[in-house]
Amino acid sequence: MHTLVSPSWLAERLNDPDTVVLDATLPPVGVTPPVDTYGRYVGRHIPRAMFFDIERLSDHSTSLPHMLPSAEEFSKSMAGLGVGSGNTIVIYEQVGVFSAPRAWWMLRTFGAANVFLLDGGLSAWVEAGLPTESGEVRRAAAEFKASFDSAAVKDFAQLQEKIADHAQILDARSAGRFSGAAPEPRAGLSSGHMPGATSLPFTELAADGRLRSAEELREIFVAKGIDIARPVTTTCGSGVTAAVLALGLEIAGASEVSLYDGSWAEYAQRPEAVIERSA
Repeated sequence: MHTLVSPSWLAERLNDPDTVVLDATLPPVGVTPPVDTYGRYVGRHIPRAMFFDIERLSDHSTSLPHMLPSAEEFSKSMAGLGVGSGNTIVIYEQVGVFSAPRAWWMLRTFGAANVFLLDGGLSAWVEAGLPTESGEVRRAAAEFKASFDSAAVKDFAQLQEKIADHAQILDARSAGRFSGAAPEPRAGLSSGHMPGATSLPFTELAADGRLRSAEELREIFVAKGIDIARPVTTTCGSGVTAAVLALGLEIAGASEVSLYDGSWAEYAQRPEAVIERSA
């Protein structure tokens, strides 16, 4: 089945106890004061939806942002949230396409088989005239048995091997950060890019708050010189928008996609990392 689902598809299944709906909205980067996405969730959300806090569910034993936790920790977190491995899981975000694909990727990487994204998110749900509710939602504890897909994740050493092998690496950051013309939002990090990487800002994969069609996505990847029949590794600033590229690649029919979890936040601070600039 297609990864994206429509508001009507979800509405038909909303009262099924096996269906779990998750709001996975992260605050947009660089907005001051920070957007209270949890507060917005409490104020209005799809009925029965719970909040999937990407920040809280990440690995806090490292200084790197948004890193995957251990399989054991993720299992405990999902079980406590009431999400089971076998549930039909539908993820959305409040506006646009930014962080929900990261939640999709996390769940998929830890073995959840039936994970979907609501096409257009909360905005599309509201535009369809469907109801919303307010307040927190809680579910009874469930059983989540994480099964880590190591092929989906690359670390720094593996990324270095890919660079040496001239493998396909797609960078979701802005063109300015990729070229070195614009600064990184994280203090102390140089902008620029990995040798051989291709720039594809994640915003190019969406229009009007929705991911583009499979055909349009394929055209974008072809225009960037990406062969979706060969392995592709995605990266970004902190591993969040790299998941937008990973999702787009899957929808386009890519056969082997992985994500560099440390992304630029890790790469740019490693003394052995080569940083290229075209600015």
